[in-house]
Amino acid sequence: MLKNPSSKYQPFPLINIPNRQWPSRHLTHAPIWCSVDLRDGNQALAVPMNVSQKLDMFDALVQCGFKEIEVGFPSASNTEFQFNRRLIEEKRIPEDVTIQCLVQAREDLIEKTVESLIGAKQVVIHMYNSTSPAQRKYVFGKSKEEIIAVAVKGAQMIKDRLHRLTAGGTKVTLQYSPESFSATEVEFAKEISEAVMDVWQPTPENKMILNLPDTVEVAMPNVYADQIEWICTNIKNRESLIISLHTHNDRGTGTAATELGLLAGADRVEGTLFGNGERTGNLDIVQVAMNLYMHGIDPKLDFSDMSGLISMYERTTGMTVPPRQPYAGELVFTAFSGSHQDAIKKGLAGYEQHKSIWDVPYLTIDPEDIGREYREVIRVNSQSGKGGVAYLLESEFGIELPKDMQREFGPLANDIVDKLGREVTAAELKGMFWKEYIERESPYSLHHFHADGVDGVFTCRCSLVINGKERGITGKGNGPIAAFAQALIQEAGAPAFEVATYREQSLSSGTEASALAYIQIKTTSGKTIWGAGVDTNIELASIKAVLSAVNRAA
Repeated sequence: MLKNPSSKYQPFPLINIPNRQWPSRHLTHAPIWCSVDLRDGNQALAVPMNVSQKLDMFDALVQCGFKEIEVGFPSASNTEFQFNRRLIEEKRIPEDVTIQCLVQAREDLIEKTVESLIGAKQVVIHMYNSTSPAQRKYVFGKSKEEIIAVAVKGAQMIKDRLHRLTAGGTKVTLQYSPESFSATEVEFAKEISEAVMDVWQPTPENKMILNLPDTVEVAMPNVYADQIEWICTNIKNRESLIISLHTHNDRGTGTAATELGLLAGADRVEGTLFGNGERTGNLDIVQVAMNLYMHGIDPKLDFSDMSGLISMYERTTGMTVPPRQPYAGELVFTAFSGSHQDAIKKGLAGYEQHKSIWDVPYLTIDPEDIGREYREVIRVNSQSGKGGVAYLLESEFGIELPKDMQREFGPLANDIVDKLGREVTAAELKGMFWKEYIERESPYSLHHFHADGVDGVFTCRCSLVINGKERGITGKGNGPIAAFAQALIQEAGAPAFEVATYREQSLSSGTEASALAYIQIKTTSGKTIWGAGVDTNIELASIKAVLSAVNRAA
């Protein structure tokens, strides 16, 4: 890299808007959406989609609620042309869906495009030509006047052929893009757009789409917003136009540019699922739609089966959705950090209790709204803490660890996970818990237990296996647990202790229900230790929990 990048690169010039309005506005409704997955997204693939794959994606886009879908560049190849014909001839296009086709301002391409659309009910013919200084200078070698002449001639050629579609009942909307608008002088973008408008003669009742693409991001997104506001303010007959955005992601701000462009006055957004597109990609429509959704605005798109949509996308395009892709990635609703896990666990518990406005820490939306499961939210590795461990045990197996026991078991589990050096499953965590607490049978294991009480005094008679030898012991107390504790201390030689905390819970329902008991003991030195026991009999579960704690203290 250059030590002085200004010797090679220069900042994009700012737009002179003394009284810009977009910074003080806020979004209140969804824009018109247009998916360009089947055209812009498809042309960016190393292996473009075949007709079958495009049909799969088209159906999925319709299912999501897209009402405008750019289906291809029918003049580019026979595959593209045949796709259009299949959509139309097999009546695959719903009544309320408009298909859009891209075409350059060239007569042979326009002719092929019109031919591909005959018989469709609603179409958008999208014509473009490049307008930026670099394109004019290096690619076409034409002056501004010559570039305008190309656009005007193309617009006229389309207009001259419209009768071939409208005669059959096709409703046609015309769209023009000064391609590379983001790098074009706004005054020239206005001039060439108005020249096309003069040919097509849009009205408030029959609007045309003026698409202003951020073809290559060359400035911060606020500059793009200024460009959009300048056009919206200065172009003639604004009421006869649908101002459309088409942003790319070269600077990583495609979403920001789109949202600011909408604030600046745009009505419509073109983009792709998960941002597939040339170079660093197109706008990810999912992101902008879900950003609206998390602010309580109906995005008019349905992503409730996000996993199914991802599967379709990866199957048809050969691309993958990055694990950190907003809203869609595998890990975007997942927390490994202990403090994050604890906050999420408490936030989810609070939401379940009140069911009010969603305000769970670290989760911008409820994962269930897009078909994700809470089991995906918290996952455990060496960075996790007691909250994540406790959440997984409870959500997967119904094991509700007392808070103090979470503080004891969490670090124990974390040490094991740290040695493994990887993420662990809920089943593995349960195995760790069982090994640490439930399966502790040394130096004491229970062979037989019986207790009965008279006038509040309980007597227990039990048989233990102590260091491999069976031994009978008895004890008395104000309950079965107290009687068993006395027997352990006085007859089995266990160090003195007292029961500090007792909790119990049911693990399942029905005749085979298991009881899980938690016991915390306190030794004469003041040390506290937890134990746990499982049995279909709650009394036996609690006795096993006492033994678990005593064994762990030994």
